[in-house]
Amino acid sequence: MTPMTPPKHPRCRRRDERRDERGSVSVWFALAALSLVVCLGIAVDLGGHVHAQQRASALAAQAARTAGEEVAAAQAIRGQTPTVDVTAAKRAASAYLAQAGVTGTVNVRSGNVLEVTVTDRYTPMFLTSIGVGTLTVTGQSTARLVRAVQGTER
Repeated sequence: MTPMTPPKHPRCRRRDERRDERGSVSVWFALAALSLVVCLGIAVDLGGHVHAQQRASALAAQAARTAGEEVAAAQAIRGQTPTVDVTAAKRAASAYLAQAGVTGTVNVRSGNVLEVTVTDRYTPMFLTSIGVGTLTVTGQSTARLVRAVQGTER
């Protein structure tokens, strides 16, 4: 013989029926998982975008240094204030940027200040699924050619 459970009071039965939450954990878990995937995608793509910007800035700095090596020889040999050979500097920086696979501009100011701006693109990995397309990143750097004698700028 099995023991019988006493019947519930009618008011208790109605309260239990109103609080039926079967399946609510599944809905909560599905929404939480979706939110986590979206946050992860944003983090990965944001990190990739920042990395692409840092790369563009680093390439601009290296191109400016490369261009800065193109000194107008005649003035440097005479011991005068060095200036940049503008044509050779632009050619050297452009070649460096082309080898790196990016585009950019090279400007020379005052005969000894080189400005390089790099433009590149970053394609998001996750955010493309919600319509975010390729993002343009830029980096900028300046190099100044100086004459130093025994560590002192002259």
